[in-house]
Amino acid sequence: MKFVLVDRFLSLDENAAVAVKNVTAAEEYLGDHFPGFPVLPGVFMIEALTQAARAVMAKRGVPRMVLGEVKALRYGSFVRPGETLRVEVTLEKLLDDGRVSFKAAGTVVRLASGPKEGDSKPETAVSGRLILRPLQTTE
Repeated sequence: MKFVLVDRFLSLDENAAVAVKNVTAAEEYLGDHFPGFPVLPGVFMIEALTQAARAVMAKRGVPRMVLGEVKALRYGSFVRPGETLRVEVTLEKLLDDGRVSFKAAGTVVRLASGPKEGDSKPETAVSGRLILRPLQTTE
């Protein structure tokens, strides 16, 4: 089963990507994570960041990359139904062994309450570094 966690790319080139994941109450996993307090699971945040980084590599002509490592991972705010996770990844370094390092961050965009209805204020939901590696297959 393949989860597509990036709803739309706002920008995508050979060095960086900005994408969004809209979290809706209709997503099945929210019923269990957590009952009475549904939030986007942290592992899905990492997967959304990884999918954005893989799209950058596909733009570079390297479509078959997988997550190899996550470093300096930090979680911040929850992402709840009705909110948007905005992911940003930037290629940092091409390593000699074929791995690629990305700076990655996800912010949650909530509708602001108050007189400026429709304004949004981003808060960090997740940040860290991703190391993608080439897909290794056995023949």
